[in-house]
Amino acid sequence: MAKTGVFDSDPTVTAKAAELKRELQRLVRAIVDDEDYSAETVDQAKDALFALKELKLRKRSVSLKLHDSLSCPHEFRCPLSKELMRDPVVVSTGQTYDRPFIQKWLKAGNRTCPLTQQVLSHTILTPNHLIREMISQWCKCQGIELSDPVHYINEEGITEADRDHFLSLLGKMSSSLPEQKEAAKELRMLTKRMPSFRALFGESLDAIPQLLRPLSEGKSQSGIQPEIQEDVITTLLNLSIHDNNKKLVAETPMVIPLLMEALRSGTIETRSNAAAALFTLSALDSNKALIGKSGALKPLIDLLEEGHPLAMKDVASAIFNLCIIHENKARVVRDGAVGVILGKIKNRLHVDELLAILAMLATHQKAVEEMVDLGAVPCLLNIIRESTCDRSKENGIAILHAICLSDRTKWKEMREEEKMFGTISKLAQNGTSRAKRKASGILERLIRAVNLTHTA
Repeated sequence: MAKTGVFDSDPTVTAKAAELKRELQRLVRAIVDDEDYSAETVDQAKDALFALKELKLRKRSVSLKLHDSLSCPHEFRCPLSKELMRDPVVVSTGQTYDRPFIQKWLKAGNRTCPLTQQVLSHTILTPNHLIREMISQWCKCQGIELSDPVHYINEEGITEADRDHFLSLLGKMSSSLPEQKEAAKELRMLTKRMPSFRALFGESLDAIPQLLRPLSEGKSQSGIQPEIQEDVITTLLNLSIHDNNKKLVAETPMVIPLLMEALRSGTIETRSNAAAALFTLSALDSNKALIGKSGALKPLIDLLEEGHPLAMKDVASAIFNLCIIHENKARVVRDGAVGVILGKIKNRLHVDELLAILAMLATHQKAVEEMVDLGAVPCLLNIIRESTCDRSKENGIAILHAICLSDRTKWKEMREEEKMFGTISKLAQNGTSRAKRKASGILERLIRAVNLTHTA
């Protein structure tokens, strides 16, 4: 079936209609559920319903007018939507598109010009005022009214005014120190409060380098300002939450080195947020490898060893996520993680989180050998016996199972524990399914060893 109008597939109008429907649904639910609903609520529902009707009528009216007008110049139509452009913008190749449709193209991960297939040097969209004015004149002759594009909201909820403000703030990051401080603080606040501002950083390859400029320049000049460092690192954390940004943020050359610097020398909130940013970025396997190769595990382990309560959970989460890929397990073992983690566990600090890391490292032979040398067996048996946390017991017995397979000299300690307390057999009966399986595996080996001894 042929398209019937310019707005039928327009994500801007679709988003506005969806917003009105949600508001109407909320208001109607308030009226239905509350016997003492107010007249004001009814009026608001009527207003929302009227606005939805107007949107529908305007959409239909414009569609019919454009359908009847066969003389629409080709250059006024968006190459993507094949429909009249309302907010024409130019990409880096010089081609013009309607903003909502080229944004949808870029949001899907494309970094080429749809017409020329050239790679875009950046993804900044520049308003094409000349084409906009020509379209406006043509519409007047056709009796069609086009709204000012500043009122259009894209799928991310961004207006042209928001975009201009965003670019202004980035510009200030290269200005005087007071302006840098002001801009850094506002970018931190906006990216925390508004997901749409996080998305804006993905529109330009230059946006993140501009954000980082006070930190990269500060290192070579008078030193990094702690206040700016905290705001910029926290903004990076906020950006990393946006799934479409994770790859872009991690692959921006200065990001991981500056996060590592923040882990070593920032305020404790800066250091904690740097660890949280690495954790969030490591959701992608490609980022896990990149972060590991960059040497970020060592400062994470050092911060873990310091043991500041504010940073411990973020650091542990980052190390755990990074160690999901095998090559990072070797790195973390080489950087001394086993001794640091086991020391914290023996002091009963963040036992649940740290046992989960040790359980993951138990698939690495060198890590298991270090655990044995550092006296992990009695510590783990004690945790399994005394802990009320099923997850800690499960991870503890999983580590013991790995040790049992690797070092027969520790079977004696496990047999004595079993004789005195029945620790392992209790877990084989009452633990989680994984804990039961690991505990049963240990018991089988202990029983087999006893039988072999008697036979001999």
